[in-house]
Amino acid sequence: MMMSMLKVAGKWGGILTLIAVAILVLRQVIVFIGFLTFAIKALLVLAFIALLIGVGYLIIKAWSQRKKEEQI
Repeated sequence: MMMSMLKVAGKWGGILTLIAVAILVLRQVIVFIGFLTFAIKALLVLAFIALLIGVGYLIIKAWSQRKKEEQI
């Protein structure tokens, strides 16, 4: 009687352990995907800011060159 109860408990315990590990792994995968999504969004925002700064620099450079040409 006791051995059969231990076998059943061991079997169900193993199954429950595997389910718990699967849940934890899926949870970590979801967190990792969230982090990657945030990193990609941050890189896109930084690239857009760099693009705006570059365009602003080119506008100011062209404006200052035009002023120099008008003085000559």
